[in-house]
Amino acid sequence: MSHGAGLVRTTCSSGSALGPRAGAGPQGTSASEGLVDPVYPRTHGALLKVAQMVSLLIAFICVRSSPWISQSAYRYFEVVTICNLIMILAFYLVHLFRLYRVLTCISWPLSELLHYLIGTLLLLIASIVAASKSYSQSELVAASIFGFLATFLCLASVWLSYKISCVTQSTDAAV
Repeated sequence: MSHGAGLVRTTCSSGSALGPRAGAGPQGTSASEGLVDPVYPRTHGALLKVAQMVSLLIAFICVRSSPWISQSAYRYFEVVTICNLIMILAFYLVHLFRLYRVLTCISWPLSELLHYLIGTLLLLIASIVAASKSYSQSELVAASIFGFLATFLCLASVWLSYKISCVTQSTDAAV
C-alpha cells in the first residue's frame, strides 16, 4: 500500500503566525511568547553566529585599514566578508525575532544550510587568495587569519545546519 508523499515539518519552519501554542492565552499568545526569543541568544547556534560575525568584521576592518598591493584580490575578500556578515546577521535576526513563524513559505534550515555551504566555499577561496597576496603586511596577514577563523566557524555551522535540516527531517520521515 502506498502512502504517497508525506509532509515533513521542522520546528523552525512550521506552525502558524502565532506559533505552536496558538490560543494558549489572550489573543493566542502566552507569557513566554513575545517579539524577541529570550532563549535564542544563549544557544550554541546563536553564539556561533556571533563569533562568525565578529571574526568577519575584524577581517573586513583589517583589509580596509591596510594599504593594498593587489587591488582585485582584496576587493573580492571585502565583498565576500561583508556579504557573509550581512547574511549571518539576517539569519540571526530571523531566529531572534522568530520570523520563521511568520514566513513559513521558506524552509529556513535548508536556506541556512545552502547559505553556509556557498558562503564557506567563497570565504575559503578569499582567505587563500588574501593569504597568498599578503606580502608579509601585518594587516593583510591578520585579515587572512581571521578569514580562516571565520571559515572554520562557518564549517561548524554547516555541520550544525546539516544536522538540523537533513538528519532531523530524515528521522522524522522514517517515524
